[in-house]
Amino acid sequence: MANQKTLSESLREHGVTRRGFLKFCAATASMMALPPSMTSAIAAALEQARRPSVIWLSFQECTGCTESLTRSHSPTVENLILDVISLDYHHTLQAASGDAAEAARMQAMEENHGNYLVVVDGSLPGPGANMGYSTIAGHSNYDILMETVEGAAAVVAVGTCAAFGGLPQAHPNPTGAVAVQDLVSDKPVVNVPGCPPVPMVISGLLAHYLTFGGLPELDGYNRPLAFFGQSIHDRCYRRPFYDKGLFAATFDDEGAKKGWCLYRLGCKGPSTYNACATMRWNAGTSWPIESGHPCLGCSEPS
Repeated sequence: MANQKTLSESLREHGVTRRGFLKFCAATASMMALPPSMTSAIAAALEQARRPSVIWLSFQECTGCTESLTRSHSPTVENLILDVISLDYHHTLQAASGDAAEAARMQAMEENHGNYLVVVDGSLPGPGANMGYSTIAGHSNYDILMETVEGAAAVVAVGTCAAFGGLPQAHPNPTGAVAVQDLVSDKPVVNVPGCPPVPMVISGLLAHYLTFGGLPELDGYNRPLAFFGQSIHDRCYRRPFYDKGLFAATFDDEGAKKGWCLYRLGCKGPSTYNACATMRWNAGTSWPIESGHPCLGCSEPS
């Protein structure tokens, strides 16, 4: 279990100046679509905030959501798990294994009862005959989820598999895969879909919880409005070409080379809500449409 220093104390230990700390707070405000005036409020909250315990459960998934998280750059995954949160259980990132790993999960649940966050990636077989398709330490995904969320403050479903069922739920769905929100009804559930989700959205949501002690405003699919409030189409830099009726017809024609709209190549941007166009990937380097591929709509149900 990590020691419980405040975020500002941990940042100072890592050589981050007061100016750097305020820059981090300003970036957090920007990510959450808050006015610049909120920077001081965020700083004041983080000065006193104790890092919340986070238990990360991985079920029917491909580890892509964790891979995405490790590429977060504001904060980095190192800052996130060492300074911002206390990541007490995570199959991929934890050093412990076997009985020691499960003991760490139980300890985090007992010591932080009512205050810890549960992050889930991957769908899971629903209760019934299919529960044995996916087990951990001899226990079904369903039993582990129900046991862990009992004392949680909230649940964050990371990735489209956890949020909406994703690929495991596709026909013929032999495991009977369901989403987290199909099973958890007595705790707040926030969905952060995407295949994988934008890493900054994951860290931004956790920063919001730290700052305000609660969850942000959500849309009809329980997604944070700050990140999923606008469509890919509305934020896309190719939108002017759409408005002018200029579309690429193939992936290598003159229109494609000039950066014209990819709608006729199957782009789902008009019906997909996410922050890819503004936050992008790999430290803000690029995103699928910028690299010439239409949006697949991975953050939408089905």
